[in-house]
Amino acid sequence: MQFHHHGYVSEDPRVLPADGVGLNPPKELPEKVDVLIVGSGPAGMMTAAQLAMFPSATTAVIERRDGRLKIGHADGVQARSVETFEAFDFAKKITEEAYRITETRFWKPDPDNPENIIRASITDDDPTGISEFPHLIVNQARVLDCLREFMANSPSRTAPFWGWEFLELTVGEGEYPVEVKIRGTAGEQEGTERTIYAKYVLGADGAHSKVRQDIGAEHIGKPSYHAWGVMDILVNTDFPDIRTKCIIHSKAGAILHIPREGGYLFRSYVDLGEVPEDDNGQVRKTPLEEIIKKCNEILHPYSIDVKEVAWWSVYEVGHRVTDRFDDVLVEEAGTKQPHVFIAGDACHTHSAKAGQGMNVSMQDGFNLAWKLGYVLSGRSDPSLLATYSAERQVIAQDLIDFDSDWARRMAASPGEDAEAIEDFYVKTAEFPAGFMTEYPPSLLIGQGKQDLATRVPLGKRFKSAPVVRVCDATAQHLGHLHKADGRFRIYAFADGEQGSCPKLDEWAEWMATSPDSPVNRHTPKDADIDSIFDIKVIYPMAHRDCDVTKAPKIFRPASGPLGLIDLNKVFATDVDDPIQGFAGDIFEMRGIDKGGAVIVVRPDMYVSHILSFDDTAELGEYFAGFLKDA
Repeated sequence: MQFHHHGYVSEDPRVLPADGVGLNPPKELPEKVDVLIVGSGPAGMMTAAQLAMFPSATTAVIERRDGRLKIGHADGVQARSVETFEAFDFAKKITEEAYRITETRFWKPDPDNPENIIRASITDDDPTGISEFPHLIVNQARVLDCLREFMANSPSRTAPFWGWEFLELTVGEGEYPVEVKIRGTAGEQEGTERTIYAKYVLGADGAHSKVRQDIGAEHIGKPSYHAWGVMDILVNTDFPDIRTKCIIHSKAGAILHIPREGGYLFRSYVDLGEVPEDDNGQVRKTPLEEIIKKCNEILHPYSIDVKEVAWWSVYEVGHRVTDRFDDVLVEEAGTKQPHVFIAGDACHTHSAKAGQGMNVSMQDGFNLAWKLGYVLSGRSDPSLLATYSAERQVIAQDLIDFDSDWARRMAASPGEDAEAIEDFYVKTAEFPAGFMTEYPPSLLIGQGKQDLATRVPLGKRFKSAPVVRVCDATAQHLGHLHKADGRFRIYAFADGEQGSCPKLDEWAEWMATSPDSPVNRHTPKDADIDSIFDIKVIYPMAHRDCDVTKAPKIFRPASGPLGLIDLNKVFATDVDDPIQGFAGDIFEMRGIDKGGAVIVVRPDMYVSHILSFDDTAELGEYFAGFLKDA
């Protein structure tokens, strides 16, 4: 990590200098805020964490609980989420304490004795090498703790306001058009009603969202009329795969078995069967003892002896997604600017067994937050905010479609789809890992020249690859240097070795000096030259043959009040680091044309444009489409 550019630092460099609202953070919930976030779950906290890097904006998170979440109901953390945590600087921390899924074991009835189950097959969790990041299981509460710590260490010094519940909102006119009624639920404020005025509101308040109800967003979908019991339990057992993820089908039903962090705890999703349409929620009254009994029936000839139950519940699978993710009616899209948004379970609900809820919710928040930050900091026009619903609603529908299929297969009886579930699991691995999201061409996704980087799909997240940082000869994963600081990344892949890349050099000169370049057109005059755009160069050559001081100046910007030259943006391709296990040529791995390419990556890590060095006008026009002139 980089620090000292604002002067010598001897304390924790993860605690960034306070700035803006962080110089005097509010101790009490303000009457007026730029963004009010209702709910401190994954969607709300991810949004708040990214907004904390925009210290000119006042962000307030309200939560009806009186403190942090203690028992999280979500636990699956897909590889895309861990990749995102790397941007928020806690991927290593959460990985160390989590359970890591490395393989899945499939159990089915013994053909010779169908009353018993036998292990049928084993598959790697990531058989095709989709990501260098792991698939984790960890308490949702710990993920929220890490996001809250990031907020506290960010320039805005943001912290949730506990013990406030949302009552209702109305959208009017003026600088703070959203009027929000809230009520205290704990401590001295219990029973006290207040009115908060906000420029923007995010409803991250769960499946029964009151914010969703107030903006009239329609939840489309239906229940599947199938119930599951779920338990986080500590047991003694003779089941041999108790510490491995298992998908179990027997004559008595199905179990999705998920080991948890800590070495002893695990979660079991136990099939309770079909539910009559007129059940009216009676199945949710199923006692814990019946779920444990059912679990043992499915596991036969093995059994579990439950010693402690940390948490349990009964739920019916429902697959729903709202018609829009903001307060602008579908027929009014493009004619009005949104002021109220919904994210996470407030706008998409599904089964827990595909492990998507927390993960997709956090990507909702990541998508929205940088856009709010750009609008509130004056970088972009409010029209940018319409892209949130346009992008994320489609992704949620894709999730619902996948989860419906997955839930049906999980509930299948032996002899139906159960036999094919392993094949389905392997073939669809990219989706539950979080890497199928692909945004179509739009204001933020250029048409681009895909042939210049054939394995860097436009609209998908930037898949990292190793490089060598020239200044200190260290192997780095290029994508891991993308931090959640709200900046666009522009990667210049050189058209030759240093000293023989005329197109790169000409492009770099244009970026540094032309009034039409995005750097000069959109960077505030009093800000660092790399405050909006983090521009890096990758030369296809050995790092020892590359002189960092000979790289064009746009790759060696002055940083901080001392004007220190940043030498960390120049890279080479001769990666061979046996200690970290890094190797490979990024040009070859990602299909990048040896004639050079420019790859633009959004603040939320999605590839937004691919151009040649000759396409300077197109690059300028792309950014001018949504960024204001400085």
